[in-house]
Amino acid sequence: MSNDRQLQEAVLAELTWEPSITAAHIGVTADDGVVTLTGTVPHYLEKRAAERAAARVKGVRAVAEELKVELPGPMKRDDTEIARAAVDRLFWETSVPGDAIKVKVEQGWVTLTGEVEWHYQKDSAERMIRGLMGVVGVSNLTTIKPRVNTSNLEHDINVALHRSWFAPKTISVSADGGKVKLTGTVHTPSDRWKAGSTAWAASGATEVENDLIVTA
Repeated sequence: MSNDRQLQEAVLAELTWEPSITAAHIGVTADDGVVTLTGTVPHYLEKRAAERAAARVKGVRAVAEELKVELPGPMKRDDTEIARAAVDRLFWETSVPGDAIKVKVEQGWVTLTGEVEWHYQKDSAERMIRGLMGVVGVSNLTTIKPRVNTSNLEHDINVALHRSWFAPKTISVSADGGKVKLTGTVHTPSDRWKAGSTAWAASGATEVENDLIVTA
C-alpha cells in the first residue's frame, strides 16, 4: 500500500511538473505499478501528454488512461471545420503521401483510413491531427501495404534491437509474413515503446504485437 501511495504521489508530481498539462482536474490511482488516470482535460494533446508523463515515472509498469476531453467553448468547432482543417494539414505534411489518407469526423472524433508504405507515415498522419482545435480523439485505421519479401524480417528486427542496448536474452522476435510479435521483458514503459518502434521501422512490417512485459 505504501509503495502504491508513493507511486501515486510521484505521478501527480510529474503531471504538475509537466508544463503542457493542467493537472488540477486529473485524478491518479496506483495498484502494483499500474497507474490509472481519470478526470478531464481541455484538449486531446493534453490527454496524450498526461499518458506520456505518467509512463516515464520510475516504478510505473502500465498506464490505464481514462481521461475525457472537455473542450472549452472557444475551442469547439463543428465537424465540417475540423475535417477541412485536417485535410489541409495532411496536404502540407511532406511525410504523408498525397491522397493516401481519408478523413472522417463525427462529433469531434477523427477517424483516419487509407494505405501507406511505412508505419512512420501512419504515425505522421495522426500526429498532424492531434493538435487541431476541436479534436476530442483520433482513431488511426490506416494500414501498411504488404510487401512481397518478408523472409528476413525477424532477423532484421533482432539485429536492429541488439544494435542498441537491448539484451538479446530479454526480447524474442517472431514474424509470420508481415506480422511481428515481441515477447519478453523490459525495464520501463519507454523501453517497451522503443522496442515496438524499432520493430515497426522494419521494411515489410505490417503489424506489430507488442507483448513485452515491464519489470521493476
